Amino acid sequence: MSSQFIKIAGIDLAGSPRRPTGFCLIDGKQVFLKVLFTDEEIVEEVLAARPELVTVDAPLSLPPGRQTINERNAFHFRPCDLELRKRGLKFFPITLGPMRMLTERGLRLKYRLEKVGLRVIEVYPGGAQDIWRLPRARQNRAKLQAGLLKRLSQDFGLNLARPRKSKKSFSPDELDALTAALVGLLCLQGRAEIYGREPWIIVMPGNI
Repeated sequence: MSSQFIKIAGIDLAGSPRRPTGFCLIDGKQVFLKVLFTDEEIVEEVLAARPELVTVDAPLSLPPGRQTINERNAFHFRPCDLELRKRGLKFFPITLGPMRMLTERGLRLKYRLEKVGLRVIEVYPGGAQDIWRLPRARQNRAKLQAGLLKRLSQDFGLNLARPRKSKKSFSPDELDALTAALVGLLCLQGRAEIYGREPWIIVMPGNI
C-alpha cells in the first residue's frame, strides 16, 4: 500500500476519562492532533478513521502469572518490561498503584477495537523519545516538540495539519500521541523492533 493512503491512530491514553487523552491521526501525508476524554470519544474517533494500525501508550497485557491487574501476587513484570529495563529505558511497573487504572482502561479499549477488526499494538512514547535522544515532555516540552516536528518532516515526509486557531505549542498528551503514531508508521515500514514475546510485547523504534 502506498504511504499516501496509510492511516495510523496514535493514542496517549489517560488512566481516567476525566483527564486528557492525546490523539494523533496520520492520514497519508497529513498529521492531525487533538485531545479526547471518554472511551466513547476515543472509539468514535478511531472508527471514523478506520486506520490500518492503532498504537496505544498503555499496558495492553498482564504479567504472566496474573489473571487480573488487581490480584496480589509476586508477578509484576512482563517480558517486554524486562527488555525495557535491560536497555536502560525507565518505566513504571504496570502493577504500581495509578498504573492499574490505566492498564484496565487500556485492556478495555484494546478489546473494543480488536472486536471490530482493528489491529492494536502497545507502544511506549517516553522510551521512543529516549531512543531518539529527545527530552520527555516533563523535562523540556518545547525541545521535544521541536525535535518531533523536525523528525516528522525530515525522516517521515509528513506535514502537520494546522488547527483552525494558531497553536504554537501542543500538550504533552498530544506530543506523546504523535510519538506513538510515528512508532506505528515505523512498524508498518518494517523499521520497528519488538520488545518481549507474544502476547507480552511493546513495539519500539529500530534504527532510523
